[in-house]
Amino acid sequence: MRCTALLVLAPALLANAFNVVVSNDDGWAEQNVRTLVTTLNGAGFSTVLSSPAENQSGTGSSDEEPETVGSDGCQFGSCPPGSPAVGFNATDNKLNYVNSYPVTSIKYGIQTLAPKFFGGKPDIAVTGPNVGSNLGLATLFSGTVGAATEAVKEGIPGIAFSGASGTPTAWNARTPSYSTVYAQLATQFTTAVLNAGPKPYLASGIYLNVNFPDSSSSSCSRASDFKFVLSRINTAIPIFTGKDVVTCGNGGRLPTESKVVGTSGCYVSVSVGKASSKGDASAAEQQVVLNRLGGVFSCLP
Repeated sequence: MRCTALLVLAPALLANAFNVVVSNDDGWAEQNVRTLVTTLNGAGFSTVLSSPAENQSGTGSSDEEPETVGSDGCQFGSCPPGSPAVGFNATDNKLNYVNSYPVTSIKYGIQTLAPKFFGGKPDIAVTGPNVGSNLGLATLFSGTVGAATEAVKEGIPGIAFSGASGTPTAWNARTPSYSTVYAQLATQFTTAVLNAGPKPYLASGIYLNVNFPDSSSSSCSRASDFKFVLSRINTAIPIFTGKDVVTCGNGGRLPTESKVVGTSGCYVSVSVGKASSKGDASAAEQQVVLNRLGGVFSCLP
C-alpha cells in the first residue's frame, strides 16, 4: 500500500518540481546518500547534494571553513589529494563535496548551490540516511542531525534520516538492499511532508528526526513493510517533562524512538524536535505535525 501511495504521488511532484538540498555526515561518496539522491530524482524532485568530503560522523554542529583536500584525497578515492576545498562530480555537478563538517556542507548547499541550481532557496533539506541509528541523546552528537537542524536555522525545513542497518559503503559498490529500502522510505516521507503543505511545511524552529529499524530480516525487506509512528526523542522524566500530544490512546505520552524501532513489526520513529536544542518539541508543536501528517502515522501494537 505504501509503495502504491508513493507512485500515486509522483505526478504531483513532477508538476511542483520541489527543490531539495541533500546532505549527511557519512560523506558525499557513501552509498546511502547517493541512493537517496537517485531515488528522489526518480520521484520527480530536483536535488543537489552537498556533503562532507570525508566521513564526519559524530561531529554534531561543528562548523569550519573548508580546506584544500589533504594527502589522502576524498572518501573512497572519490577525489584526488590536493583537490579544491569544495568540488563536484566530473559527470554530475549537482553532486558536491565540501571538505569540512556536515553543518558547513549544508550551509554551502543552501547559500551557494541552491541559488545556482534552483534560482533561490530549496523547499526542504534532508540529511542521511545515516549509517546507524540516531536515537535519544545521540542526536546531540550526530552530524546528520546537526546538518538538519542547521538547515532549520537557515529558514529551511529539515528532516534527519537514520537507519539501523549497514556499514559505510562506497558509491560505486553494489547497492545494499537496505540502502534502497531506506531511500524509498525517506522519499515517501519527504513527499508526504511537502504534499501536506502549504509552506513552510514545518513550523519555524522545528526539525524531524526519523529512524528506520533494521532492514536485514525478510519481514522488513521492502518499503511497504514499514509503518511510521510519532515518537519522542528523549525519555520523559516524571513531573519535569511536559505532556506530549495525545494520539493512539497514549494519555499524553509518546513512545521513545528506541521503543518504536525496537518493537517487532518494522516501525519507523518520527520525532518532532527543537532545532535549537535538538531535544523534544512541545505538545502543541507535535500537534501541528500530527494534524498535517496524521494519515501517515500508525500506532504501536
